[in-house]
Amino acid sequence: MNKIQINSIHHIAIICSDYEKSKHFYVTILGLDIIKETYREARQSYKLDLALNGTYVIELFSFPNPPQRPSRPEAQGLRHLAFNVNDIEMAISYLQENEILTEPLRTDELTGKRFTFLSDPDNLPIELYEK
Repeated sequence: MNKIQINSIHHIAIICSDYEKSKHFYVTILGLDIIKETYREARQSYKLDLALNGTYVIELFSFPNPPQRPSRPEAQGLRHLAFNVNDIEMAISYLQENEILTEPLRTDELTGKRFTFLSDPDNLPIELYEK
């Protein structure tokens, strides 16, 4: 029997409660690029395709009345979204200048790399991990 061949992660889908607020966060604050923005009238829903360094990474959706995430971040299922950054201290400083709170800086005991967590506008946990 042949094994499945997975080449890479294609994208991550995020459902937000406030489309404009989340769009601002992911595009203006985190610096992702808009590939395509679509409003789907039948669903009363936006779909925003976002890229990081030219690679498609996130689908940002808005839906009327989506259920809230049960807890953060220890709920069963997807735990968090993580981005690699070159300079963790510079990233934290930039976020704080933009009134985005971050958790205290930590060091991964297995790799020795530094990291922190922040939340998107819907309290989705996001990790920044130093290169």
